[in-house]
Amino acid sequence: MPGVHHKPPKNASTDAIRDINRRIVLNLIRTRQPLSRADLARVSGLQRSTVSLIVEDLIEDRWVIEGSRGRLPRGRHPTFLRLNDERAIISVDVRPSQATVALADVNGRFTSRETMDTPKDPKAAIELLSRKIQLLMRICKGRKIEGIGISLPGRIDQTSSRLLFAPNLGWRDVDLQRPLAKATGLDVELENAANACVLAAVWFDRIPSSQDLVVLTVSEGIGAGILVNGSIVRGRNGMAGEFGHVPLDPNGPPCTCGSRGCWEVFGSNRAALRYYYESDIQRADLSFAELLAIADQGDSRAAKALDTMAHYLGRGMRMIVAGLAPERIIIIGDLTRSWHRFGPVLESEIQAQVLPGAAPPELIPVHEDGMARLRGTVALVLQKHFGAVQEVRS
Repeated sequence: MPGVHHKPPKNASTDAIRDINRRIVLNLIRTRQPLSRADLARVSGLQRSTVSLIVEDLIEDRWVIEGSRGRLPRGRHPTFLRLNDERAIISVDVRPSQATVALADVNGRFTSRETMDTPKDPKAAIELLSRKIQLLMRICKGRKIEGIGISLPGRIDQTSSRLLFAPNLGWRDVDLQRPLAKATGLDVELENAANACVLAAVWFDRIPSSQDLVVLTVSEGIGAGILVNGSIVRGRNGMAGEFGHVPLDPNGPPCTCGSRGCWEVFGSNRAALRYYYESDIQRADLSFAELLAIADQGDSRAAKALDTMAHYLGRGMRMIVAGLAPERIIIIGDLTRSWHRFGPVLESEIQAQVLPGAAPPELIPVHEDGMARLRGTVALVLQKHFGAVQEVRS
């Protein structure tokens, strides 16, 4: 494989060049561990002496540790390097019904996870999260905690770090960052749930390399995280990607955002349950997972409800195909468990939108068992050391 050559700007300071090289080495160890110093020099294109100095600094800072020795036909035995699992990240995923607090290492492996009901009042939610995080900090005393990453089903103002818009939570203009930072003494990073899933795909998933993709999260609502030319698109006030609140029918059912007939009113999990309830009012207490199950067991009304949801979901995805022309659309949500039911419908709806001479995007269902948002918050915290999305691609 050819070396990964990065040319810094001609006017870059020595400190800036050193920081760029450090991030190159750190990311190569993260993505290809275990790795020897010689391999690092070969793959990075950096001088061996430069690599050795950077590695020694990373070991001293306890980002990297030395592991087993390799075997060569003759000469010195290389020592392999890997990231230090003792560095930890606290991950939080807030959803309308449940919130999860978890502890992960720098490789995105989770060692602890607790789920609780999400309080309706944001102040009560902040107090609950503070207590749970403080308990987790006491449990992992002695480990270096890099910070707290939080995934939210709404849009974050990157300047003020406030949650501006989370209609499915019923929260508007909420400051979670400062109260949680004050309660824990840790840095707190917030991210939209769909963008967190983009980070998870770029950092941890075996998704084929792509500069232009959309991650579509389908649950109580519909969220979209957008990667264009290798960078997350945020838009003004972080509001890019709110395709779920684009009206498909202005005379449709009311949406939690205050509008009517939005895409998520027709194509979300809640929409499928509504379709089913309209046909069978005797069973109005199902979860979406249960709806999937009874459809597979032969319930024709459940199957019809899911088919209706699939067609509306596909029609809304036409907006993404026409407007962004992504290489790939990654689908995350419980619906991927029944991809045999949803996949053909979505493919057909998208194909109908593709313009002459254009290629349809590849649809990739991700069976992530609800962990993508949490893994995305790990990457969110680590970015300050490893670099932003466009810097970590390898």
